[in-house]
Amino acid sequence: MSEAKIPFRKGMEFEYTEVEQVTPMVRRVIARNPSGFTFHGTNTYIVGHGRVAVIDPGPLLDEHTGALAAALKDDTVEHILVTHTHHDHSPGVSPLREQVGGEVWGAHPRPLSREERTAESIDWAFSPDHELEDGTEVSGDGWTLEAVHTPGHMSNHMCFALKEENILFTGDHIMGWNTTIVSPPDGNMREYFQSLEVCLARSETTYWPAHGPEIANPEPFTRAYRSHRRMREGEIGRCLERGLETIQEIVEALYTHLPQKMHKAAGRSVFAHMEHMVETGRAACDGDVTIEARYSKV
Repeated sequence: MSEAKIPFRKGMEFEYTEVEQVTPMVRRVIARNPSGFTFHGTNTYIVGHGRVAVIDPGPLLDEHTGALAAALKDDTVEHILVTHTHHDHSPGVSPLREQVGGEVWGAHPRPLSREERTAESIDWAFSPDHELEDGTEVSGDGWTLEAVHTPGHMSNHMCFALKEENILFTGDHIMGWNTTIVSPPDGNMREYFQSLEVCLARSETTYWPAHGPEIANPEPFTRAYRSHRRMREGEIGRCLERGLETIQEIVEALYTHLPQKMHKAAGRSVFAHMEHMVETGRAACDGDVTIEARYSKV
């Protein structure tokens, strides 16, 4: 299945700083941090009324923190939950907490060396009050959120299931506007495939990602996501058969539709696939599996 078969939906009406009631129990405020990785910006969700939870306070952006505080003026924030600790999701925790309170829930990423940290945009200052694990439940007035561990995009990535509305907040794991980047060393393609299966085994009827619009028919969408990843690994295998040996050569062959400025990010994704293919015996490496290594077909 080609990427065009994923039923992306990019239309989205919204205003920055405005709070929008998107379901009976969920409100959304979108941060003004648009980019090729974040689409229009980071979606921050407010769950419940009265005693509430906030999911992903977003980047360190005074305008966004102020908009959230204004939206929460009649509520008591008991919990602040973080899907993962990339810089567009968790740095807003501390300034929001200073204004509205709440206990912080999240998970730490896998430890990385100083050299490895340079490849990742991770908020290493994040320090939750409570460490989330798969199955952890957090509740408030009439709502219950279950943490669903979905590593791959990041090792500490969590989705959150809102049981009362049968919806899943998918963070960056599954998004409706684009495919998700998996970038080693913290991101891992094997884990990402496994986490897609976790979502496919669940029964939520709508996904609310951290970027872009909701996904109203998530099972076929997630299957298309999975098929796209499998297709990409098939394309990489064919590049190896043609004698292309480096990740840079493969990126230039496969991502002709992307502007040059996006090739570095594409290279991280190809690296994640290559790591997975070497691990599963479908590719070989001339030494350690790195982004600079030379590869061949097995």
